Amino acid sequence: MSPEMGRGKEGMKKEPREIGYLPFEVIKEKITLPSKERMEKGGVAIIECVESIPCDPCVESCNSEAIIKEDLTSLPRVDYEKCTGCALCVDSCPGLCIFIVDCSREDKALVYIPYEMLPAPQKGDRGDALDRAGKKIGSMEVAKVRKGERGTTVLGILVEKDLAMDVRAVKIPESSNG
Repeated sequence: MSPEMGRGKEGMKKEPREIGYLPFEVIKEKITLPSKERMEKGGVAIIECVESIPCDPCVESCNSEAIIKEDLTSLPRVDYEKCTGCALCVDSCPGLCIFIVDCSREDKALVYIPYEMLPAPQKGDRGDALDRAGKKIGSMEVAKVRKGERGTTVLGILVEKDLAMDVRAVKIPESSNG
């Protein structure tokens, strides 16, 4: 991750609302992330929610009871040992801040991301992997596409493992998506 990310021209740290995205440094301050060993076991939900607002669709969607909130406005927490990586929570989040990271494959990581653009990509489409700021950080291939119950498409994308915790969006060339 770029050392400039989340900083203004003078090097002063900027708030996410000022820069338009949530830097990974802020996420690491607010939430406990799963261990590398846990991510290598299989898919696990990463909830990048840092707003204390009345919202709990993620809790309601979790069949394994791995997502916990102390009350309606508290930040959600994930019990990483209970999480099955099913990705039902990804499309349930109105803030689009839940991702599934699966580093159990030998070659690439499989990352599930919410996708709300039309037309939706198709399995096999290739394009750019983008970070939280929308900057290209690598290449990706769409491995899975699922239309969520609430209408949000969930993409399973293959990326290099070192990008798994940074990729949060994709850009598909127009020739690929019709």
